[in-house]
Amino acid sequence: MFGFFKKGLSKTADAIKTIVPKKKIKISKEELEDILLESDVHYDLIEKILNEIPYDEVKREHLEPKLLACFNWTYYDEKEFELPKVQLIIGVNGAGKTTTIAKLSQKYLDEGKQVMLGAADTFRAAAIEQLTRWAQKIGVPIVSTKQGHDPSAVAFDTIASAKAKNFDYVLIDTAGRLHTQTNLANELKKIVRICDKAHSGAPHDKILILDGTQGNSAIEQARAFNEMVKIDAIIITKLDGTAKGGSVFSIAYALEIPIIYIGIGETPADLVAFDKHEFVNDFLDAIFIEETV
Repeated sequence: MFGFFKKGLSKTADAIKTIVPKKKIKISKEELEDILLESDVHYDLIEKILNEIPYDEVKREHLEPKLLACFNWTYYDEKEFELPKVQLIIGVNGAGKTTTIAKLSQKYLDEGKQVMLGAADTFRAAAIEQLTRWAQKIGVPIVSTKQGHDPSAVAFDTIASAKAKNFDYVLIDTAGRLHTQTNLANELKKIVRICDKAHSGAPHDKILILDGTQGNSAIEQARAFNEMVKIDAIIITKLDGTAKGGSVFSIAYALEIPIIYIGIGETPADLVAFDKHEFVNDFLDAIFIEETV
């Protein structure tokens, strides 16, 4: 069966074929280095992996534990909370924040939960309009205001409304303009403070959306946001549209932040809960053929 992660790694698998046109039982370290580089694994991590494998020819069983180890410090520990659960969605413009909010909303609706959206990216009128269209499309209420208004006020009003109506989830969109980093940092920190005033302990998740097509270049972007507000979890979007699937290993290893979902398409069903074992297995399937006894 064609798995979700195989779909997300399809272009990465095609890139790997340029190094090893046919799958093998074992590959040379030089081939492994080329494969990892081609799939956009960061070179420092490649060196670490190569140094830890004491064999000239590498089998699946040698590489698998090294790739799984990239996720050793990324366990997602869900915090205790009183409803509503507030999730602050963070990321640069174009990363897929709004589409991801819609996908998460649909997921929660399918679970029988009530969802309210907050359009706190008041920097761009287009962001408010886009999120409003998604809210109408999937049938969830949204709290919004005009461009230029205080985003923290939108966050407060959204949470207050959701509490009054006994909603289960609040998803709040935020602006993402790293070129004015100081202003953005101050704005995000204020939103976090105001969320806690509106509902003690909120936001329960500060979720960073990373564009998978950016590969390793997303790491510095993520570090910047993490320094601002301490990110709780990551969602990687557009993975099906890139040959840089190996960057997922680098992102997890460098940031030590859990990856909770992968986006591999436009429909709500294309937001897939991340499973490190399945992801590593599908990556290795692009390289190795099973060894017959």
